[in-house]
Amino acid sequence: MRIALVAPQVTRIDEPQRGGSQAFVADLAAGLVSRGHNVDVYAPSGSRIPGANVVDTGVDPQTLRGALFRVGAIPDQRARLAVEAAFARLYSILRNRSYDVVHNHAFDAPALRLASGIPAPVVHTLHLPPEDGIVDALRDTRRSDTPPVVAAVSEAHARAWGELTDIDVILPSFVPTSRIPWSASEGEGVVFAGRFSPEKGAAEAIDIARSAEMRLDLYGDAYDAEYTAEFIDPRRFLPSITVHEALPRLRLWELMSRALAVLCPARWEEPFGMVAAEAQACGTPVVAYRRGGLQEVIIDGVTGFLVPPDDVGAAAGALQESAKLSRRECRRHAVAHLDLERSLDMHESLFRRVAMA
Repeated sequence: MRIALVAPQVTRIDEPQRGGSQAFVADLAAGLVSRGHNVDVYAPSGSRIPGANVVDTGVDPQTLRGALFRVGAIPDQRARLAVEAAFARLYSILRNRSYDVVHNHAFDAPALRLASGIPAPVVHTLHLPPEDGIVDALRDTRRSDTPPVVAAVSEAHARAWGELTDIDVILPSFVPTSRIPWSASEGEGVVFAGRFSPEKGAAEAIDIARSAEMRLDLYGDAYDAEYTAEFIDPRRFLPSITVHEALPRLRLWELMSRALAVLCPARWEEPFGMVAAEAQACGTPVVAYRRGGLQEVIIDGVTGFLVPPDDVGAAAGALQESAKLSRRECRRHAVAHLDLERSLDMHESLFRRVAMA
């Protein structure tokens, strides 16, 4: 099949990835190519996906920084106009090529609205929690003669969106377990990996590790500069707390595989929980707040612990129990239930169905 993947335009697609959706687009593209499909990834300048053809949209991600997702924030007029222009340009390029299916992963209203009228079936995967602008854009696209297929990334995610719009299918953001190194040996210290922004809980990870009296290594970038300056920078030199830059995933996986546990103290209803899936593929238990898709990724008491949201004490206690969990079971669960090949099967099945329709 000829498949067009529309990537988020706010950051380049390359290692180290800026977010889970960017990482998944790269994995999805490479996986589909390995299965014999012809895949074009429409991505901003500077993007690179080994094994896949990247179509440079000419978008400089720096010009869209004002549109980076922040919980509760509304981009200003200048940012909205920049995003509109970026996707107008992207779809003008895409319309000149023939595809069996177009699959959008960008989470901007123009990415959905401007895809209407493309002479190919369109699928939109929603990677973020419900947002009014996206709901309005979906409502508009469903009025077209060829309405799109709309996907969520977990059952919990689908339920949240289902209160506002129809969700047609669930396409989980599973991970490439065959590429992820793992260890059956008990690890040392705790890892947090993710962008430094309120919803991911980097500051809470510090509180939890300190309460458990364990060493913590945080890997991420200053996605939200104000949050980082207020909640992360002042704590960089606390005993047993080390803050690192974001790393390419292969290096991050190696470090995860040597950790006692990985922390995912999400402050929002996590749409999926890719870091938790990667950690288990490394053989490393996960301690997470019981929120959103994390409840579907982690087997409580088997591959990690799910504790009440915002309960630092419970999370610290769970960390201290993590060594009792089987790292082989973590790995087995990831390979059997969280592997990218399963997601590729789901995508291929959907693409064939919508192309035939």
